[in-house]
Amino acid sequence: MGTTTNQIVVVTGASSGFGALTARALAKSGNTVHAGMRETTGRNAPQVQAAADFSKENGVDLRAIEMDVNSPESVDAAIAQIEVESGRIDVLIHNAGHMVVGPAEAFTPEQLAELYNVNVLSTQRVNRAALPGMRRRGAGLVLWVSSSSVKGGTPPYLSPYFAAKAGMDSLAISYAAELARWGVETTIVVPGSFTSGTNHFAHSGRPADRTVEAEYETKYAGLMDQVSGKLAALAPEGADASMVSDEIVRIVALPAGERPYRVHIDPADDGSKEVSEVADRIRAEFLTRVDLADLLHVA
Repeated sequence: MGTTTNQIVVVTGASSGFGALTARALAKSGNTVHAGMRETTGRNAPQVQAAADFSKENGVDLRAIEMDVNSPESVDAAIAQIEVESGRIDVLIHNAGHMVVGPAEAFTPEQLAELYNVNVLSTQRVNRAALPGMRRRGAGLVLWVSSSSVKGGTPPYLSPYFAAKAGMDSLAISYAAELARWGVETTIVVPGSFTSGTNHFAHSGRPADRTVEAEYETKYAGLMDQVSGKLAALAPEGADASMVSDEIVRIVALPAGERPYRVHIDPADDGSKEVSEVADRIRAEFLTRVDLADLLHVA
């Protein structure tokens, strides 16, 4: 079988970072890409224009679409529009996410809930809208952009984000087995810390409780600067976020049934790959022991 071409792809959180890079790279490789972003007529209007310009200049099919992953109405409307325009969805990429920086105690429970909403619940909204069509056709790929923090070595001061990504990764693992008999594939892409090419650190949120944050500064002064500096130093020369979008393009182009379950793109090598290999092996062995080995591969 040759590589699969011209697929209908949906990318969430495609206004910047991994999402924007992935949407452009997939469009350039011949796919029809619907780049989901919110506030397309507001603050992201320049990103909508940039996508249109990119599409025209490169002779590709990249379409920005209004999709606020925190709104079920917005998600449902976007998916319905894509299915009308393109007839189907072949590849769904869960990329939308947000990061916060600071001591865990200084974040309010509401802030943690907001982060869980955008990093985890958003994927459930999009799945509930997009999966019925994929299941009806008995084909498709759901690709989750996880984080090496889920299983690798993690620095402090990023705990609300790390906890949310762990929740998303856990959901992806369960979905993989539950979609297998429908013929819908799952790939979990695990980027490490990329300090260049994404807006994660630049756009990261801060704790609401400034008093507690200030108290932590007496014991942990400058910790986040130290961490981001060290992460940047750990990354080899030329470790750019485009490594992630390039790998996603490679996976999407593979023939159906041959996509990898989990891949790591982690130049700083925080140990996530090593831990994941053990966890994924144990999952496979357990499913085999309970006579569900068929769920390890698509039907």
